[in-house]
Amino acid sequence: MHIELTRFACKPGSDELVHEWMTMLREHHDAVLETLDPEHMYVESIFTEAVDGRRFLYWFSIQGPGGSQLEESGHWIDKEHMRYRNQCVDESVPPVNLTRCVAMIPERVLAAMVPVAQDPVPASTQSGAADAESAVAAVL
Repeated sequence: MHIELTRFACKPGSDELVHEWMTMLREHHDAVLETLDPEHMYVESIFTEAVDGRRFLYWFSIQGPGGSQLEESGHWIDKEHMRYRNQCVDESVPPVNLTRCVAMIPERVLAAMVPVAQDPVPASTQSGAADAESAVAAVL
């Protein structure tokens, strides 16, 4: 399981286009959800911040191993997503991967985070808090 928070600088003057991009993703939420299973993406959220007149986007994600990459997708929403990304993200500013200090995810939530082709671990097969702590430690 990979947990990530990455900050990307936006190109100067791209605020309106960034707003259009995020609106497009919200308006096509169902199409976006279709793309998450092949990526083994369990959680993906985008945040924005303006600092000293500079727009930044923050991607928070929890992704399982073995998923496909966005760039490999043939889905129309991913193509639009990449088009906006290329127009908005300032590639001259390196992205910043923030350092995770701790992740607090209940074992029952971790057990549910599996690719769609797999079945989650049934609650009846879980053997208690000690095993849950071991499972969480192994994932994180």
